[in-house]
Amino acid sequence: MANLNLDHLTTFRLVISRGSFSGAAEALGLSQPAVSLQIRQLEQTLQVRLIERTSRGIRPTPAGLTLSEHCMKIAAVVSTAVESVSLHSDEITGTVTVGTGATACIHLLPPILQQLRQAHPLLKVDVRTGNTSDIVRAVEENRIDIGLVTLPAAGKCLSVSPLGTDEFIIIMEKDVSEQSAKPLSPDALLSLPLIIFEPGSGTRALIDEWFQQAGHVASPVMELGSIEAIKRMVRAGLGYSIVPRMSVADLEEREGLSLSSMTPSLCRTLGTVMREDRIISRGMNEVLSTLSKAFSEVK
Repeated sequence: MANLNLDHLTTFRLVISRGSFSGAAEALGLSQPAVSLQIRQLEQTLQVRLIERTSRGIRPTPAGLTLSEHCMKIAAVVSTAVESVSLHSDEITGTVTVGTGATACIHLLPPILQQLRQAHPLLKVDVRTGNTSDIVRAVEENRIDIGLVTLPAAGKCLSVSPLGTDEFIIIMEKDVSEQSAKPLSPDALLSLPLIIFEPGSGTRALIDEWFQQAGHVASPVMELGSIEAIKRMVRAGLGYSIVPRMSVADLEEREGLSLSSMTPSLCRTLGTVMREDRIISRGMNEVLSTLSKAFSEVK
């Protein structure tokens, strides 16, 4: 009987889903030769070729297609076994990987992680940051257990659960703008330099749509991936930005900034995304419950 290496199966599944060895290597944080070695070792174990190279890249052989159909079933069985064993312990243990954007990571997650650590010291919560599309893809590929993203989120076989809404506001350098009580429209902002989130994020898509509905196209002078970098640029007088209110909820976070509401108003819905076939462990359930309670408190 062949002894299958679970890590090799994960690597094989990623090579197939990404369509290349390099794509799988990037997702796993490994070198391409390391990924190729794992695939060769898996093929040697099963004594059959699983992947073949073509002029258009790679593709699974008939044997590879058969194995890929079993990979998710194997992962589900292993997850169920680990969860079943953990039920014999009073402590909630294991590792839960959460993926989210920079804003939620900075302004929402820290107290949640602190609360979880105090309540369940044996539970490890890993955090990965990225834009919505990257996080959704990682959820699909089972590299992230729970994604906390701006909705809507499109993907394959996803379970999506809204948590609540967060209003957007306009921020400017405080010495320049004295219009904090006056809502600003796309027309009023068109001639001003815009500093905005980079493309690919759900937040950026909503802001682009806000301008488009007024017949305009956003033309940013800067596109940044960090909410704190955006605020620093605005404080320096280099332009204005549109950010979630969550990011300036505390007094120290909006120091040096002038806040204005938007007309028409703009809100985003935050929610969790998971694979539909994901076995929800006790640790995942605890993270989801704590996250839901914390978000309702923010609101």
